[in-house]
Amino acid sequence: MSYQIWALLSAFFAGLTAILAKKGVADVPSNLAVAIRVVVVLVFAVAIAILTKQTKVGSITPRSYGFLAASGIATGASWLCYFKAIDLGPVSRVAPIDKLSFVIAVVLGMVLLHEKPSMNVIGGAALIVCGVLITLR
Repeated sequence: MSYQIWALLSAFFAGLTAILAKKGVADVPSNLAVAIRVVVVLVFAVAIAILTKQTKVGSITPRSYGFLAASGIATGASWLCYFKAIDLGPVSRVAPIDKLSFVIAVVLGMVLLHEKPSMNVIGGAALIVCGVLITLR
């Protein structure tokens, strides 16, 4: 499958995550809800790695481990903040703000990775910002 199909599946599951998480935090403290989610994600991810025979951890460089660990910390921080946000507010207000992650990723890609986004990407990022502002008005 192409990256576009995988990206659409990611968007679908992220949207589904918002609804399921909102229902899940209804009677559970948000940090505990994240902890439960992390355990489930860990078991699921390990199972997928084993099933796809991607288990050669010895070939991973320390640099890659460092970046993956930092990414895991950023993911955890994102999830903690997201779960607290949906615990406190409606998904319809939290999800649009969360989508600003695209804009932040584009800017960080430019600054840290020296990527040069096309005018379409810059225009799309601007439209996302406008959409978030309109949605939250």
